[in-house]
Order: sequence, then C-alpha cells, then structure tokens
Amino acid sequence: MSKEMQELQKQWRSMVQSIHSNSDVVAFMNSRVGQYLGDHPFVALSVLMFIAVSAIPVAFFLIFVVTTAVMACIGVIIMEGVVIATGGIALLCVLCGLGALSLGVSGVLSVCYVVLSTLVNYWYASGGQIRKEEVNGSLAQKSPPVLDLSANNGKNE
Repeated sequence: MSKEMQELQKQWRSMVQSIHSNSDVVAFMNSRVGQYLGDHPFVALSVLMFIAVSAIPVAFFLIFVVTTAVMACIGVIIMEGVVIATGGIALLCVLCGLGALSLGVSGVLSVCYVVLSTLVNYWYASGGQIRKEEVNGSLAQKSPPVLDLSANNGKNE
C-alpha cells in the first residue's frame, strides 16, 4: 500500500476508536437496541440511511409548520385589525347619528321652551292686566283681550 493510503487508514482508525470510546456510544451499544444493531449490521445501515434520508423532509416539514404558524399569527393580527377598524367605523357612525339626533332634539326642545315661556308670559301679563283693570274699575271701558272670543262676539254686533 502507498504511504498516503496508510496515513488515511490510521486517521480512519483513530476516528473510529474515538467514536467507540465515547461514553454515550458505549452506553448505547450496551443497551438492547445497540446489541441488536451490532448483531445485524444490515438493519443498522438501513436505520442509519432512513434517518439520514428522512432528515431533509422532516426539516422541510418543520420549516413549513413554523412558517404556517407565523403566517397564521400575522393573519390573525391583520384580521383582528380589520375587525377593530370596522367596529370603530361603525361606532363613529352611530355616535355621529346620535350627535345629530341630540342636536335635533335639543333644538326642538329649545323652540318649545321659548314658545311655551313666551305664551306663559303673555297669558300671565294678560291676566295681570285684567286684574289691574278690575281693581281700577276700567274693565267696562276697555275692550277685552283678543283670546276671549265669547265676550268679544256680544259687544261688536
């Protein structure tokens, strides 16, 4: 054999020796599975090949799972944002409608208050003037107020 091949064989033996002297390898080889694989090298080679060949698809599957989970979280966050934005717009529309309704109702109530207070003040002023005329005795000399139609009909005819 050539010198290079002998050197390569020495390196290979030292590497195999370091693997066989590793405490984890020794513990595995002393177990039932290790003894079975040691007695059946074809099965050991088949298991080793299966593990080596299946590592790539398993890695791709795990990458797919992680990517899908991340995308699902992002999708949920986006969907939650859309739902919250839609709810916010709906709330804004309801609040604007309630604001317009409250302005309308307060306007109607303000007009009613002004009209009613004016009418009450007018009636009170008319009633106060009639009482003053009764006290002064001038009720017969002046014409009665416009709202008293029954008394007005008898004198003008």
